[in-house]
This record gives sequence, structure tokens and C-alpha cells, in this order.
Amino acid sequence: MMSVNNRLHYFHCLLQNGEMYRNPTEVKMSQIVLPCHANYCEELSAGQLLKWMDSTACLSAERHAGCSCITASVDDIHFETTIGVGQVVNITAKVNRGFTSSMEVGILVSCEDLFSNRQWPPFATFVARRTEAGKLQLKQVIPRMQAEQMEYSLAAERRRMRLIHAEIINDLLSSCSCQIVSECLDYRDAVPAEQTRVESVELVLPPHANHQVSTFGGQIMAWMENVATISASRLCNAHPPLQSIDMFHFRGPSHIGDRLVLKSIGNNAFKKSMELGVCAEAYQGGEPLRHINTAFMTFEVLDNDRKPCTLPRIRPEPVDGKRRFQEAIARKKIRLDRKYIISCKQSEVPLLVPWDPITIMFSALKMLAARNNWVLTSEKNKVSLYTLEENQMLCFKVETHVAMAAEWVFLLLSDLRRRKAWDHHYQYVKCILNNEKTPSVIKRGKVQDFILLASWRHPCDSGDPYLIALRSVTLPAYPPTEDYNRGEVLCAGFKTASSGPWCCLISYYNQATPGVLPYISTDIAGLSSSFYCTFASCSAFLEENKDSLASLPTSTL
Repeated sequence: MMSVNNRLHYFHCLLQNGEMYRNPTEVKMSQIVLPCHANYCEELSAGQLLKWMDSTACLSAERHAGCSCITASVDDIHFETTIGVGQVVNITAKVNRGFTSSMEVGILVSCEDLFSNRQWPPFATFVARRTEAGKLQLKQVIPRMQAEQMEYSLAAERRRMRLIHAEIINDLLSSCSCQIVSECLDYRDAVPAEQTRVESVELVLPPHANHQVSTFGGQIMAWMENVATISASRLCNAHPPLQSIDMFHFRGPSHIGDRLVLKSIGNNAFKKSMELGVCAEAYQGGEPLRHINTAFMTFEVLDNDRKPCTLPRIRPEPVDGKRRFQEAIARKKIRLDRKYIISCKQSEVPLLVPWDPITIMFSALKMLAARNNWVLTSEKNKVSLYTLEENQMLCFKVETHVAMAAEWVFLLLSDLRRRKAWDHHYQYVKCILNNEKTPSVIKRGKVQDFILLASWRHPCDSGDPYLIALRSVTLPAYPPTEDYNRGEVLCAGFKTASSGPWCCLISYYNQATPGVLPYISTDIAGLSSSFYCTFASCSAFLEENKDSLASLPTSTL
């Protein structure tokens, strides 16, 4: 039901002497899903799963610390499948790394069906916990397996992102051209954000307390998920499933007898998803409200084929609503970065390959283009941006129509040496060998160079598209240098399909690699219009140069 990465197979590994290795901080929990744990669809409630995960993580943290621990925050959680009544949820937690007085706990969740013996692949999230005695010096975690060493290193990077999360939001909002909020105010069908506002109160009773006699963190998360679901339902007039949760931040404790005020409101609605902001505040008697927790939850509506539906836009409230509207766009970009980079989902894929037959390139490009589950992320000036999340990879597609013959477009785009004329990211392109190019790319002030195998194909039959395939390769004669950061392209290329006598559809595909993702996710989140500007420049380039091709034969390439 959740996924940040599925590399945590290190919970059980064999040592060199054949013995089964088990991490000393490991804690397991198995729960069968009963009707009381399910939602209206007879599927495991996200709030109930959060409770079980928090309990398991707490026991693991306390096993390492030797004292009581409390939850400080929970990293992004992505809900990708459902768990039904009668199935078994297996949760395993272990400490990835200990810091001064806090630690990161990795949680591995899997599901099995006892009747069919079917098992679902494991998935994971990360929880930052601190000791109850804040100044207690934690002992260090000693990673023994290679996968543990990887998680040990990544824990420091995830901790850095938690600490500077607010600064990242501010930097994104100040440095990127965010969507203009006033545009949303003009949407006739936009739903006022006030319509999604939900406020509820809960009395903390003894069953809601943990063994430290404070409110159980998992219970607070479950209550927050409940009000957010109601808020999301008011926007779309349906029962939307929870897609993901941004980092939970526990800012203070609450105790038995406290009243918890839970508030939720819609911050922004994208093409296929919406973000809800949720906060929890506590008070007792005549005391002022204490801020307990904040989270941002993303919902989507699925049709009968379990594909995302298009959602109505949200009209933000004046002043504070506009700020939340813009920050939701920035958080969308951060979610993409953390999901695919910090979790290292793509780090195990070998990108650079030796010079190889070009058939592999076209096969990969054709398979990517043939996918039918692309999700439209945004549109601007007749340029459409699509994304596809599949096999733990993030792919994107950019499409636009041009008033030119497909063959002419193909001829102009095939000459990669001219790409710098319309793509401002390229400084220069040099041909090394036949079908091979070396572009140098500027990205966020850092210069990258690529060794690319580029090849193209004319249509085999009428109706087939023109193809230009790109893929990173290695050449001993051109090793990486200190002057440039060597970039990598796993699978990319252009497909040009005729849609009329003098009109064609240009599609650009790319399987985003970790080095490209920060730039890509800025456009996907709506913080930048770089792709639209680049494709507008490409269209202008094609229009300006089409006359020079009118007299050229098809065999020019």
C-alpha cells in the first residue's frame, strides 16, 4: 500500500559463513486485516496502517536506544496498491542510522493472501525518531551488509532534506517561475477552497495513549488522514483514495484529556491529483491551542479501470490561500525528487553501456512510446507534458503539433549538431563517429557532457512514424574529465508522426535518470516553463528552416 523504495531486502541476508544475518534492531509485526480495520471499500484503512507502522518503528527505535522514543517525523509515503480484508500485513522495522539524539528507522511492509499463497513485493518508508531524554547520546549503528551501508549513507542525506525542507520551499518559490495564481481565479469551474474546509475535534482517551502515556503518534496520523479524506471528497464529490503523504512533522506532544482540533483544506488541484493541508492542534481547559502536527496529503480519483480521473481546479482563498497554492506546487517537485533520487530507485540501473547494436535503442524507444498509461500533467501553448511511473522509473513525454511535413521535421531534428540552435541547454554538439554525438549541456550552472549513440529510422510502412533514438554509451577514447560532469541518458528520442499532408505530431520521450530528475521535476511540478519554451523554440526553428529543405532529396541523411 505504500512505497518509497523496495531495496530493503537486507532485513534478511546470508553471511559468508552461511548463517542468517538479522539486524539487532529489527522488529517484526504481522496483522490480519479485519473488517474493523477497513474503509468503505473493504480495504485496509491508510490510518490503520499508519498506526501499525508507527508502533513497529517505535519498538525498533527503543531497542536501539534502550529508552523511550517518540516520533519526530515520517518521510513521504506513496500509496500504490490496496490491501483487502482477510489478507495479512507484515511489517518489519530496523534502525538505519543513529545521530546525536535522533535516529532513522526504515520500515518494510509486505502483504500476503493466506488462501492463494500470493505475496506482494515489499515497500518501505523512513521514520525519524528522537529519544524522550533529548540529550541522550545514541550509540552508532554499525552497518554490516552492503545494502545496510547504502541506507546508512542515504540516511544522512534524508536527514539533511528534513532539516532544510523549509529553505528548499522558499528557494523554489523565489527562483522558479511558478504558476500565476490569478489565472486560477478566472476558472469558471474552479471550486472555492473554502468549500473543502473541514474541522473536527477528538478527545484523547486512555486507549489512544501509548506506553509513555502521551497520545499515540499513529493515532494522530489516522485522525489527520480521516479529516483529509472528507476534505478531498468535498472537492470531487467522490471517495478519493490517498495517493501519498508528505513528511509528518510532530512539533509537540499531547496527553490524555487533551482535545485535538484537526483542520483540513484543499491547497491545490493538479490535473490528476489534489493536495490537502492538514494540521492538528491540542488544548486542555482554557489553555491556548498548541500546534501538534502538520502534514500534506495527496489524493486522486480512480475510474472503473483504476486510472486517475481529471479533477476540478481549486480557487485559493485570498492572501494565505495563494501562499498555500504556490507551496503545493513546490512540494510536488520535492516529492518527485525524494521519491526517485533520495530513495535511489534508479541507482541500480546500469546506464552507460559500451558501443552496442542500435537495435536495442529502437526497441527501448518503441516500448516506451507504446505505453498507453501516460498521464497528462500540464498543457501550455499547445505543448502537452505527460508523465509515466512504471517499474520504479519516472518517464516523461512532451508533444506538440507543427504545420510541416513529418519528413522535413525528421530531417531537421536528425542533425543533432543544430540542436543548440533551438535548445538553450546545449552549448555545443560535436560528431565523433557515425551516428554518435557528444553534446555539452548546461544545467543549473554546472556543465555536463554526454556521449550519446544517436540513430534514426525512416518509416517501414505507410503510417509508421520517423524515429530518432538516443542512448548513453562509453568510449575508451572519450573518458570523463574533470572539466565536465559526465551525464547519462538511459532511453530518449523523438517520434514524428504525420497527421495530415502538411502537419505532424512531434513526441519527445525520456526515461529520466537521477542526474536529470531535479530539472525535469521542476517542469512537472509547474515551477518552470522550460519545456514549453524549448518546444516553442523548436517549432520556430523548424518553421524558419523548412524552406531550406524543400529542394533536398529524402536520401540526404
